Amino acid sequence: MDIARSPLARPFPELPAIAGVTLRVARAQYKTWDRCDLTFAELGEGTSVAGVFTKSACASSEVELGREAVKQGRARALIVNAGNSNAFTGWRGREAVEAIQAQVGEALGCGVDEVFVSSTGVIGVPLPKDKARAGIEAALVAEPCGWEDATNAIGTTDTFAKGAGASAMVGGTRVELAGIIKGSGMIAPDMATMLGYIFTDADVAPAFLQDALEHANAATFSCITVDGDTSTSDTVMVFATAKAGNARIESWDSPGADAFAAALADVCRQLAQLVVRDGEGAAKFITIRVSGAASDDSARRVGLSIANSPLVKTAIAGEDANWGRVVMAVGKAGEPADRDKLSIAFGGVWAARDGLPVEGYDEAPVAAHLKGEDIDIAVDLGLGDGRATVWTCDLTHGYIAINADYRS
Repeated sequence: MDIARSPLARPFPELPAIAGVTLRVARAQYKTWDRCDLTFAELGEGTSVAGVFTKSACASSEVELGREAVKQGRARALIVNAGNSNAFTGWRGREAVEAIQAQVGEALGCGVDEVFVSSTGVIGVPLPKDKARAGIEAALVAEPCGWEDATNAIGTTDTFAKGAGASAMVGGTRVELAGIIKGSGMIAPDMATMLGYIFTDADVAPAFLQDALEHANAATFSCITVDGDTSTSDTVMVFATAKAGNARIESWDSPGADAFAAALADVCRQLAQLVVRDGEGAAKFITIRVSGAASDDSARRVGLSIANSPLVKTAIAGEDANWGRVVMAVGKAGEPADRDKLSIAFGGVWAARDGLPVEGYDEAPVAAHLKGEDIDIAVDLGLGDGRATVWTCDLTHGYIAINADYRS
């Protein structure tokens, strides 16, 4: 399947090397493609780990095992496969993951619960054990590679490699963060996105790392949607190698804890927005800002109702300033709303105020705004102090074409 590069694509950034992380790629050939489809990250001893996973009731064995293993807080390796999600494959799928964990654990001399596996691709096909073993064998002896190669190896319908970095000062020591992610479709915020991994040389206790990731996730990955569909494989993990030499961050009261958490949230936000920019068939990146809600959670749900509306998304694709569709989406959200207090703007121009069309409203600047690639929609519910920002993309013929041909 030949997919054109997204018009919203961003160049891959220069990311710092993270001490304690060695990246390699290999060809497991889970699909008939001429490319690497396995990324292997070897992590130094003493690496802390945290993770958030899909809320899908049909989660893959990789997710189920990852959820349990992340509780012990240690990691030595990450293996990510593309081309086969290994989801909805029963005991065969679980055996395949356990075989990978055992193979890597033996090679690195670590416990199987320190080996994390993720898979992405077609649902319902067990991961071939022979290809998995051969892929791991190849990865173990491959030359180390850079972030962009590691990112390209885990993509499926992605049209560009996605990465982000940040740094923070922790008690006088500079720590670095680098993150990569894949995701383009089946993106909805019941946890996060598709597969995302952030690496840092900071020394961070697992419990704090988990708390910081959950806080970051709530305002980033849980605020994006492409199509309203939650994957069976959604995973976002953070690995902290403790090689920077900073005083260990144990809690929010530790020196530099706030700075580290802010840097982590920044990387999460960048990665989340890149996924939306690569939304299947997307031509416009849409930011929806909701204010005046009964609570922040209510604002987020209203924003997602707008972002997931096919009518809103197709109107934006057609560059139609149809604010009536936004009214519809607010009304169906199931959240507190008052028709006579609702205000709506496109590109900073208010089309409706306090439940009525703005007198003398000029649609020309709005029409000009909608011709661009970055679209802003503001909604003020006029009820309280709750606010949230949600990111999505438009819905075009390209989305249908990509997903109609996905398995071919």
